[in-house]
Amino acid sequence: MTSSTNYDLIVVGCGAAGLAASLTYAEATETLDPPRRIAILERSIKEERGGATRWTDAFLRVTEDRTFDPDYVDHLDRVSGGRTDTAYLRKLEREVPKTLSFIEERGVKLRFDEFPLAHRFDKGVASTTPPGMPEGGGRSIVEALAAKLESFPNVDFRYETEAVRLITDDSGAVSGLVVRGSDGRTRQLTGRSVVLACGGFEGNYEVLTRYIGERACDLPLIAPGVANNRGDGLRMALELGADTAGQFDMIHAEPSDSRTSKPNAVLYSYIAGIFVNQQAERFFDEGIDTWDNTFEKIGYEIWKNQNQKAYWIADAKTLAIPGIEAGFLSDLPPERADSLGELAQKLGLDAEALQETVDTFNAATTDSEFDHTRFDGKRTVGITPAKANWAVPLDTPPFIGYPLTAVITFTFGGVRTDTDARVVLPNGAPIPNLYAAGEVTGLFYHEYPPATSVLRSLTFGRIAGEHAVQQHS
Repeated sequence: MTSSTNYDLIVVGCGAAGLAASLTYAEATETLDPPRRIAILERSIKEERGGATRWTDAFLRVTEDRTFDPDYVDHLDRVSGGRTDTAYLRKLEREVPKTLSFIEERGVKLRFDEFPLAHRFDKGVASTTPPGMPEGGGRSIVEALAAKLESFPNVDFRYETEAVRLITDDSGAVSGLVVRGSDGRTRQLTGRSVVLACGGFEGNYEVLTRYIGERACDLPLIAPGVANNRGDGLRMALELGADTAGQFDMIHAEPSDSRTSKPNAVLYSYIAGIFVNQQAERFFDEGIDTWDNTFEKIGYEIWKNQNQKAYWIADAKTLAIPGIEAGFLSDLPPERADSLGELAQKLGLDAEALQETVDTFNAATTDSEFDHTRFDGKRTVGITPAKANWAVPLDTPPFIGYPLTAVITFTFGGVRTDTDARVVLPNGAPIPNLYAAGEVTGLFYHEYPPATSVLRSLTFGRIAGEHAVQQHS
């Protein structure tokens, strides 16, 4: 890295969004004389670069022909109550094929593995199309794009560096950034444009408490890299009067195996069992929808109302589902036992209470077989909460169970941007020279339909880089 403090583009964050913005800009300007200078700021050391992207499996809501889920925009509009920015989503939909080509042409290999219990349902029948994902997960995206950027002599990676404050000129246009290094000292970097790509505020419990309320401190992070998402981008943009979007009191939480410290130890394959709390009581309709539309709600419920402790209970009929264990992302297998009493002991539950709950559930079922490939309508009768589909008795050993806690993945509220990834004011006017992409930008209300976080980060990072090139030409 050179000692320069003068840049054309300054990018805050080294995850999917930041790397996509940086590489798009670097490649588009590499033949110019003089060369355009780029700074990429990263809070972590080099070996841990990439923020949340580094640790995610990076599921992609696309088909093998590289087509984005055609229902996604309408789905998100529905679940948000019409609050989400559909113009932004339509831009994402149009740009996804270019985004996939962008990463594949730069060394990221995609695969489309079969996934258990169906990714989504179409008219009640399970889709057989699995989500895409990069070989090696999000880390492969980080390392592939970073390696390309390292080949440019005019690109500086500034590790162990945090963004402190945006600098503006007399007209209000962004002209640089105050940063702080590992020595605690600040310095100014000048730049013709700045891209905020530094995630949400998951790693800042003071800000989490401010927005989502009490006991935010009880939320463990899904992966170590999320700790660097301190809300810097949101804070700095708000200081300039930026508008916001997304639901600030909502988070994307996931049910994770509480026995392990492995990142991303999430439970997805759960529709054929039941969830119970510390008192061994059911608290959720496990069959109300497909796993991809409920796992976030379960995670949030575990944190918000179940004292951060829950347990998933199932039996041999669940284990018989082909590929079921592919949805157990923990590095530890579920606890197994020949009786519910023994399973309760292994999980730390009261055996009599668990037996009573299972007996009550079993008595409310009307069939002993279920069809995991569709909404089969086999529901419980006379109990609360009901189970709307896949309700069959838990009566066939071995019995299995996971102890669970909720882990935070990302926050919903953030900066508002337009379809060119420019940060905007409440009146819709862009703040000159300021862009944002990824989870620092707010989008979701009430629910996050999954497998799009990395996609939108890459896509709008790319768009930010392209627009900055146009502005600087």
